[in-house]
Amino acid sequence: MIRVLAPFAPLFSKRVFEHVQVLLMGTVLAPGKRTVSSALKAMGLDQHKRFHRYHRVLSRAKWSSMEVSRVLLGLLVEAFVPNGPLVVGVDETLERRQGKKIRAKGIYRDPVRSSHGHFVKASALRWVCLTVLAPVPWACRVWALPFLCALAHSERYATEQGKRHKPMTEWAWQMLLLVRRWHPQR
Repeated sequence: MIRVLAPFAPLFSKRVFEHVQVLLMGTVLAPGKRTVSSALKAMGLDQHKRFHRYHRVLSRAKWSSMEVSRVLLGLLVEAFVPNGPLVVGVDETLERRQGKKIRAKGIYRDPVRSSHGHFVKASALRWVCLTVLAPVPWACRVWALPFLCALAHSERYATEQGKRHKPMTEWAWQMLLLVRRWHPQR
C-alpha cells in the first residue's frame, strides 16, 4: 500500500503525509462507513492521544486536491490506458446533505428516484466528476474510474455570493481543458 501512495508524497508535507497514509490505509480496512473515525478505529488508533490531528488533514492541512487529481490521473493512465486515445467521461452526482451550514446546496431533479412520469426533487450538493473510461482486464468491460470532482454551486448560492452561475456544461468544459493541459498528447 505504501508503494501505491508514494507518488502522492511530494504533494504533502512530511508530517501531513504520515497522517494521510494512516487515513487511506484505514479507509481500505474500515468496515461500513468510510469516515476518518472508522478509519482510525480500523488502524487501532481510536484511543490515540492526538486523534484530532487526523481530522485536520481534511480541514486545515495545506494541499491541492487538483494536484492529487493530476497524480491520480497519471497513475490510472499508466495502469489502464498506457497508449491510444484517452477517453474521459463526465458525470454529475448528487450528494444529499442537510443542515444550516451547508450553503452551496440546491434543489435538483433526483435522477435515481425520478422516472419519465414521476418527478422527484432533492436538496443536495451537485458534483461534476471526470472519469477515465478504461477497459479493466479482470472485469471484461469498460469501467469509469473517477479522478477529479468539482462542486457545481447552485444558482441561488452563486447569486448570494455575488458570483456568476456556471451551468454544468461550463464546469465540464473547464475540467476537460484541465485534463487536456495535463495530457496534451492524448
